[in-house]
Amino acid sequence: MRRDALTGGGCAVSFAGAVGAVIVWWQTARTQRHLGNEFENNGQDFGAVLTELPFVFLAGAVVPAAVWGLGVWLLGRRRGRSESSRASEFHA
Repeated sequence: MRRDALTGGGCAVSFAGAVGAVIVWWQTARTQRHLGNEFENNGQDFGAVLTELPFVFLAGAVVPAAVWGLGVWLLGRRRGRSESSRASEFHA
């Protein structure tokens, strides 16, 4: 059950990161300018949305998941070392 909880936590962090990255990107002045929120839609460019949005979504999903996985791996290594040192004390 512990492994399922860690996997579920990683998925939740990845989803939250992807949604958060898209929301932050959407509210930047640069994106709003490309979407035409300037005077009389000057500078409207939907190509910027089509090229930037997939990268923003992927970066928002991959970076938090990678940090989560690194943290889980490091905690697992530390926990593994402490258990192996306790086991060697009892067998000596």
